[in-house]
Amino acid sequence: MASAFPSPMTSFSLQFSSFRPLSISSFAFSASSRFGVSITASNPSRCLSLFHLGSAIPQAQLFGAKASKLIRTVGNCIEAGATWNTVQASTTISEEDGLEWVKKDRRRLLHVVYRVGDLDKTIKFYTECLGMKLLRKRDIPEERYTNAFLGYGPEDSHFVVELTYNYGVDKYDIGTGFGHFGIAVEDVSKTVDLIKAKGGKVTREPGPVKGGKSVIAFIEDPDGYKFELLERGPTPEPLCQVMLRVGDLDRSIRFHEKAFGMVLLCKRDNPEYKYTIAMMGYGPEDKNVVLELTYNYGVKEYDKGNAYAQVFVDNIDFAKELE
Repeated sequence: MASAFPSPMTSFSLQFSSFRPLSISSFAFSASSRFGVSITASNPSRCLSLFHLGSAIPQAQLFGAKASKLIRTVGNCIEAGATWNTVQASTTISEEDGLEWVKKDRRRLLHVVYRVGDLDKTIKFYTECLGMKLLRKRDIPEERYTNAFLGYGPEDSHFVVELTYNYGVDKYDIGTGFGHFGIAVEDVSKTVDLIKAKGGKVTREPGPVKGGKSVIAFIEDPDGYKFELLERGPTPEPLCQVMLRVGDLDRSIRFHEKAFGMVLLCKRDNPEYKYTIAMMGYGPEDKNVVLELTYNYGVKEYDKGNAYAQVFVDNIDFAKELE
């Protein structure tokens, strides 16, 4: 694994509590299923700010939780204090003002980070089978990891994947909490035929979704990550979904609304198959990438694994913790 926590103060990352952060991550910001927060410091090489407010923001106000710590902006960075039952900055903002700022701030989902065991093999699969482009690749030998960024357009305008290869680690446990990625294609059957011709694994043949009419198929990449192919017309954002399973759907919806200003785009219950989904994001599903939160009736906990890492939002680095 890449090294963790070498030095203090940079951006924030909401991560699975069982994960060590990637070495480029900054604060490891772990939100529990009840929105409890723990903060640890990491690499200062990147300094992305969570709030450009010049003031202190109680975590309890932002995350609807009882918190003993406070977030304080210092320049363009975030500083974590220690015993914060009292205010440690000259200015505080109300919960209403904090949430209003989140709503007005223009943001989008930037990229999703996860770990792979064979970087070159995965890049080959994504470019040849899924039609992605390798946007950039960087090796960090002193930290013993390599990143590759792939997608369907430039990073400044498209959602992309960030693959992480940690030296010497060839296998990860994906767990049961991570669901799949979604890719919009104009013809699912033709795409599946191409993937089969390239030796790809198809786990669900093209056909209507359960309880609906949309044509979909499922495939797996070399590491076992699932991709749902969704038949749609032309879209500016082909890499269109990240699906995560959650144990309390209403709590997860509130968390994303309050913490990141996401909008609940739709909520669909399917009692016949005993699940409910909520689509959340910053714009319509046909033009923007969305988080698909899935609640399976009666299932409160999932195995988090150690493969899926985090999602970056605008100038906020966070990962959705599975509940």
